[in-house]
Amino acid sequence: MKNSHDPLPPGAWLGLLGGGQLGRMFCMAAQSLGFRVCVLDPAEDGPAASVADRHIRSDYLNAGGLAELAALCVAATTEFENVPAEALDYLSEHCIVCPGATAVAIAQDRNAEKAFIEGCGIEVAPHAPVRSLADLDALPDDLLPGILKVARLGYDGKGQARVDSRSAVREAFERFGSVECILERALELQAEISVVVARGADGETAAYPVAENIHRNGILAVSSVPARIDPQTALRATEATVRIAHSLDYVGVLCVEFFLLADGSMLVNEMAPRPHNSGHYTIDACVSSQFEQQARVLAGWPLAGTQQHEPAVMLNILGDAWFVGGDGASPAEPDWLKVVRHPRAKLHLYGKREPRRGRKMGHVTVLGDSLEMALGLAQRIETDLGTGAS
Repeated sequence: MKNSHDPLPPGAWLGLLGGGQLGRMFCMAAQSLGFRVCVLDPAEDGPAASVADRHIRSDYLNAGGLAELAALCVAATTEFENVPAEALDYLSEHCIVCPGATAVAIAQDRNAEKAFIEGCGIEVAPHAPVRSLADLDALPDDLLPGILKVARLGYDGKGQARVDSRSAVREAFERFGSVECILERALELQAEISVVVARGADGETAAYPVAENIHRNGILAVSSVPARIDPQTALRATEATVRIAHSLDYVGVLCVEFFLLADGSMLVNEMAPRPHNSGHYTIDACVSSQFEQQARVLAGWPLAGTQQHEPAVMLNILGDAWFVGGDGASPAEPDWLKVVRHPRAKLHLYGKREPRRGRKMGHVTVLGDSLEMALGLAQRIETDLGTGAS
């Protein structure tokens, strides 16, 4: 398996598996450095394909599509964690692939992920695997009330159910199709934070400031950076993220999400083997973006600086914003002038044609002289768009 290469010159081709908004922002960052990007994605006109230099419309396990990508590109990466590990294994025999299939496979399985993180000496929420109905009788009582999650392919709150009894666990498990799950104890959270780190093939790492996150209906709504936590907690989270990256021998951009509890303890929630929604603020508020780092790592370039030059608040824009006002049934384009009239608000739209409730359509990054200033403006923008918390 190829795992290192000489630094690539501008003009070289980089490959990308996946065609969503993370891929779109990767394409733009890589192209700004002079690289060309080929996207492999089964969709006809996804956000990444619409800006890529080339689009191979193919399933992720199609041998012909993968061979075409490998023949063109010296190195390839992913834009979402559910790219089949088999595709990465195949590509790794023909070109540089990062992150590697082993790291991605661990992140794709919540049970494997929890076991790996515990093996790093880092705490996670109390949990137990639920692979069959027989496992229900052996579940510890102290895991209830809890949250049952599918072990694979769950995201943005999908494939999750709050449960308060064994019968509720059984009902949810069967509703999910009796696929492998994990039961986690429900915890009283003081805050949720995340850390994005880049790691090169040489083991060099560069971490971004810690983000403080608010979720609504299981989807990230707001990220505030720097997080309103003490420096020691920020350092612990960063060190834990770097430790996980080193233990995985991870090459690329990695995000680790943490739960902070009222007693001061810190638990890993999950990790994402890719740039992360909570790291979008880096585009406008840091020396380099998480997507530039992804391109640099893939090209074998040195990592860029991660210093934040001003406080920032990132607001997710969901398809719900198209259904505010009117009859609430027919989508209507939001009035973006309500956003861009603010000189320190940076609008990013993903080019998705069909707005749907809960679908990520874009984000706004609000900058300020202080975090309080940025939060105040962000709240006004949410009110203007009708997308704030109800």
